[in-house]
Order: sequence, then structure tokens, then C-alpha cells
Amino acid sequence: MSRSTHPSIRRLLHLYHDGLTSIEIAERLEMRPDSVRNALKNMPDTYIDRWHPVVHEPPHAVWCAVVPPEDCPKPKTKGKA
Repeated sequence: MSRSTHPSIRRLLHLYHDGLTSIEIAERLEMRPDSVRNALKNMPDTYIDRWHPVVHEPPHAVWCAVVPPEDCPKPKTKGKA
């Protein structure tokens, strides 16, 4: 079983509050960009903040991670609200 890359991606995005593209994340973590993109799509706390235009390529998504507030209350019960 391979270890999850989600925690390392999340930590990196928390360091870069303005966000990073999947290519920038891949370079910093020495991963393949497609692996980073797949991980980001499966992380419920990451989102595309904006699109960065690139010459002769489609725009690149700039990803950010939600930083929950420290005093965020946890739900009292599981299930529907």
C-alpha cells in the first residue's frame, strides 16, 4: 500500500497562501504532475482559486487549501444536519 500524498500537499499549500499550480507542487515535492492533480481532485479541502494564463497552453489552475479556524466547532452528531 502506498502512503498518501495528501498530507504533504496540504502542508505545502498551507505554506503558500496565494496558492500553487499542480506543476509547482510537483516540483517542490518531487512528484509527477498527474499524480498531484489526481490527489488534489480527491482532497475535499483543496479548491481552484483562479486560473493562471500560459502562452501556447491552456490556463493552469492555481490550487489553495482551506485552513479551518482553530475555534471551528465540531458537529455534535453524525449524519444529516
